[in-house]
Amino acid sequence: MSGLLGNPLSPGENAASGLVGTALLSGGAAPEGVSAGGVVRAPRLRALINGVPVLGVRQAYVSANNHYAADTFALVIALGADPVATPAFWAAQSFIMLELQAGFAPLSAPLGATFWNSLIIGAVDSLEIDALRQSVRLQGRDLTAAFIATRTQQSYANQTASAIASTLAAGHNMAAVVTPTTTPVGRYYNNEHDRITLDQFSRATTEWNLLVWLAEREGFDVFVSGTTLYFQPPNPNPAPALTVSADASFGGGANVIDLRMERALTLAGDISVTVKSWNSRTASAFTQSVSASGVVGLGQQGAAPQSYVFVRPNLSPDEALKYAMTKLQELTQHERVVVIRLPGELALSPRDMIAVAGSGTAFDQTYFIDTIEREISFDGGFTERIRAKNTSPQRQFTPPANLVVGTTTP
Repeated sequence: MSGLLGNPLSPGENAASGLVGTALLSGGAAPEGVSAGGVVRAPRLRALINGVPVLGVRQAYVSANNHYAADTFALVIALGADPVATPAFWAAQSFIMLELQAGFAPLSAPLGATFWNSLIIGAVDSLEIDALRQSVRLQGRDLTAAFIATRTQQSYANQTASAIASTLAAGHNMAAVVTPTTTPVGRYYNNEHDRITLDQFSRATTEWNLLVWLAEREGFDVFVSGTTLYFQPPNPNPAPALTVSADASFGGGANVIDLRMERALTLAGDISVTVKSWNSRTASAFTQSVSASGVVGLGQQGAAPQSYVFVRPNLSPDEALKYAMTKLQELTQHERVVVIRLPGELALSPRDMIAVAGSGTAFDQTYFIDTIEREISFDGGFTERIRAKNTSPQRQFTPPANLVVGTTTP
């Protein structure tokens, strides 16, 4: 058996014989594995173990996210297909670097014609050998795990956030795409960074916690893709990379398998966020408050707005205001959520946006992708699940309230 999913048969056999095939995104209703235009897709999957392809891959799952966490993977490999990857081989491994790759090839094309797209690169965290079913299951995370696993006690007070990101990436032999910053981190929050990395709890501070902390202070995004660390501003208003619809009569027709639209009514009304902080040196405290009105203000109906309070030490008034606005935007983005299942594709990333159209409801708008889950199996083909979120475009954000200053710790 070949370890390349979707090629257990000779090139001349059709999709009905067992080749993994799913409809093209632009296709409408059609037989399984065939798009509306009659084109059969032949997904290919391969796994590289420490740089070497292994035979017998039967199923793979990859989850990519947009919330400062490691991407994850899982795959099942049939034993006996690869003369090297035997049960004894797997049982003896202490470190496995894995890369999952996928691509599409015409049914008549040789495997060498496939253009491979890397889905994920990372170390295997655990493996499980099923002696009865003669398979091995591998699970792991992308290279974000290297930063998560590394504790830091070093102070970088005289360096900028971008310099620190480049240094940490080089420490793991990773490339770095970093937008330069100019503020020495020792100036953040009255040298708050030194307190975080050098106090009695410093052994619990990881490099990833530090990178996320720096990104939040700079208003940046930080993530790992392949073997590269990215530390840069987020794309403020990206155009939708894909428009999905479950309506067969809309535009090019339906291009999803399933579309669920959810709304959190507790977040649809009025929301207020208050940040409380204090300055240890001056022994003074203050609060900053911001709010957002729902499309139909629940406050006008006698309902109190949803109130959220965050307490953070040693912020300046401007920093507290910025933090409050960030938290308000994060909360309101959970108001509308869409969960989409569609034929698998290889172009979208969690930093893209998608649009929903053709539902005839207020859910027809753009959304920020939260997670993308891709699953390729020998039996089930190549499918994808996307979870995306956004607030209603009609929501109104109210200018910040007046700064309230006190002389005691809140």
